[in-house]
Amino acid sequence: MENEINERVTFEEIYRRATDFLRKYPFTITWRIRQHSKVIAKHINPGEEIFYIFPAQKNPNVFNIFSTCLIALTDKRLLIAQKNILWGYKLTSITPDMFNDFEVFKGLIFGKIDIDTVKELIRLSDIDPRALTDIETNLSEYLLKVKPQAMID
Repeated sequence: MENEINERVTFEEIYRRATDFLRKYPFTITWRIRQHSKVIAKHINPGEEIFYIFPAQKNPNVFNIFSTCLIALTDKRLLIAQKNILWGYKLTSITPDMFNDFEVFKGLIFGKIDIDTVKELIRLSDIDPRALTDIETNLSEYLLKVKPQAMID
């Protein structure tokens, strides 16, 4: 049991990967990444591997810039974490069998990504347009790697 706990991804690693993304793509609008990283760290299972992390705004309205979330692609699921301002948080977990597809939109100033699931359409907006190709590549590779395994199981 002790070895499993040691294999858990740490908050520092999650936060470092999120800030590395923001250093690379500084025009992505985000707030409180440290708090969102703590939510993901709390819910990562022992032995679960994180492939990619990126922040965005989870909202249908481009002008609402106060709904930052952190998205983590893991070997078992896609996690979307949002820490509330005062107390509590929201965590969305999407298993590969529920993940249908995604669309990438590049606007004049920002980009957005729509993730289509069986249950809902998740809109991630206010992303640095230069980051869209990186996110698209990682999402595509994620689907190719994880989705076939979900179909077999």
